[in-house]
Amino acid sequence: MGEGEGRVAAEAVEAVFREERGLLLASLVRRFGDLDLAEEVTSEAIEAALRHWPAEGVPARPGAWLLTTARRRAVDRLRRDQAYAARLAVLAADAERAEPAPAPDLPRAGDGELPDERLQLFFTCTHPALAAEDRTALTLRCLAGLTTPEVARAFLVPTATMAQRIVRAKKKIREARIPFRVPGPDELSQRLPGVLQVVYSVFTEGYAASSGPRLQRLDLAEEAIRLARILHRLLPAERECAGLLALLLLVHARRDARTGPEGEPVLLEDQDRGRWDRPMIEEGRALVVGALTGGPAGPYGVQAAIAALHDEAADVAATDWPQIVALYDVLLTLTPSPVVALNRAVAVAMRDGPAAGLALLDALAGEPRLRAYPPYVVARGDLLGRLGRDREAADAYREALELPVTEPERAALRRKLGE
Repeated sequence: MGEGEGRVAAEAVEAVFREERGLLLASLVRRFGDLDLAEEVTSEAIEAALRHWPAEGVPARPGAWLLTTARRRAVDRLRRDQAYAARLAVLAADAERAEPAPAPDLPRAGDGELPDERLQLFFTCTHPALAAEDRTALTLRCLAGLTTPEVARAFLVPTATMAQRIVRAKKKIREARIPFRVPGPDELSQRLPGVLQVVYSVFTEGYAASSGPRLQRLDLAEEAIRLARILHRLLPAERECAGLLALLLLVHARRDARTGPEGEPVLLEDQDRGRWDRPMIEEGRALVVGALTGGPAGPYGVQAAIAALHDEAADVAATDWPQIVALYDVLLTLTPSPVVALNRAVAVAMRDGPAAGLALLDALAGEPRLRAYPPYVVARGDLLGRLGRDREAADAYREALELPVTEPERAALRRKLGE
């Protein structure tokens, strides 16, 4: 086999791995009830594919090939390890005694293909018994397919620290005997917001990194969109799944215009809207209709509607600011928070002028969450600058420089001070 053929085979394995790893892992967890075992045999199946596919060719159904191989490895492991098998027998007995939860009507793959059981893994990885940071780490590791070092880099912590979080989460699942299942209808409405929040948190870190050399982490943002697509496909009747996917698409559509040639941030009012991803915007707008139809709107649907109004406008002056302020009023009733109030204040400044917006920002000055929140300090500096209060604006920018921001944001703040 030549070097080129080996590279093609390796790329095929990588493509299958990225597309079907979560599917494969979920199916194995469902079958054997153990996340560690499922991860180990999944890795072994990938290694076997790297050995066999270059010589034998990529199979017609690579996902099914990987599943069959991984299942055989798992059975072999259990035969050799009686203690492991005994532990799984206890888990199986627990599952047998438990009241079975009716699963939603999920789409299934065709005959002989991998069944899509990722929804069960979503709810396991985001179980409320797990710490919030552990839920996000486990979701990225198991469902997005990131390696432990990649997850660690995403959140700027040492690999060993992230490995401990993931091990801790798996241990909690095992010791608390958290079931690998989709919650019943009575639980779903309570648990789904937590699942959506994890995906949104991943996107938020990708959209605006908390620190580091880049403003955006496009890889994280795109993984979050991929996860949101899976959730929407598995739960098509849940309007907030549509709302979350719409929001991510409508915001991510601006990615190419959000930074300049040197990676510096470009404000919405200064962005070249010709660089926005129009097909992505149209997809997002269509999803917004579904998210807002059929009952009271949810938080993600309302945020998506706000993003759609931004994306539809020819420029900042043509933006429907009164409607955006009205939507923020709705959002404040759904999810009252200082951050939503901050965003509403900025929209009011665009509708009624910088003095009106600044008054609202100053009224939020006592909020503990905003004291060290860079967007609040920067927004206040910008409004002060628009009012000609340059000395106070400079003080605000200096304050922002003391907070954790990305290097491009730091450079932009220094430029504002220089001006």
